[in-house]
Amino acid sequence: MICIPLFIKLGLWQYNKAELRKEIQSSYNASLDQNALMLPDNLSDADAWKYKKVKVKGHYETTYQILLDNQVENNVAGFHVITPFKLEGSNKYVLINRGWVAGGADHADTPTISTPNDSLEVIGLVWVPSKKIFTLESDTEKSNWNTVWQHMDMNRYQKNVPIHTLPLVIKLDAKSNAGGFVRNWQLPASKIATNMGYAYQWFGFTIASILIFLFTSIKKANITKT
Repeated sequence: MICIPLFIKLGLWQYNKAELRKEIQSSYNASLDQNALMLPDNLSDADAWKYKKVKVKGHYETTYQILLDNQVENNVAGFHVITPFKLEGSNKYVLINRGWVAGGADHADTPTISTPNDSLEVIGLVWVPSKKIFTLESDTEKSNWNTVWQHMDMNRYQKNVPIHTLPLVIKLDAKSNAGGFVRNWQLPASKIATNMGYAYQWFGFTIASILIFLFTSIKKANITKT
């Protein structure tokens, strides 16, 4: 009796995750069929721009560039390169995820990143990093500037740099030539089947628990009668 509501809750949790990924996938597919929207520099609601295809004009500035650690491509460990992009005609910046680069033989050695200096038009999909981040880093570590980050913490980034950055990241389009690297962006659809599989598994445990409960109850009742 204790297990049945727990299994149902876990099954619904996985099912809802799958449904959320389906919504994200639908938004992503719709964005692919649309022309890129010009991203304004006075965003009031970053979430309203999630998964939209956007374009910005300006140039890269690498002073506060960071590398996201523990990114794997074809079983090779590396980093995602996140570079500030100064918007044309504005004093504001937006972060561009330019893709994946391989790490060195010694993980402590960071790769050398080449960056174009000229004015560019960047096209990509909006990603709003989650605010729910689990990290083992101390408050002191998070307050000190470091090129290599374990997570994309937008609040931390905005507090640690003197430039005004928009509260989102643009994942550079795979076809763009605007200073990108490997961009095999993982899509939500790749995990929808996994979430649904887990949901069916938990619901299966629920049915099995009910059957076991009924079987043992009937058996106990029969023993009592005899």
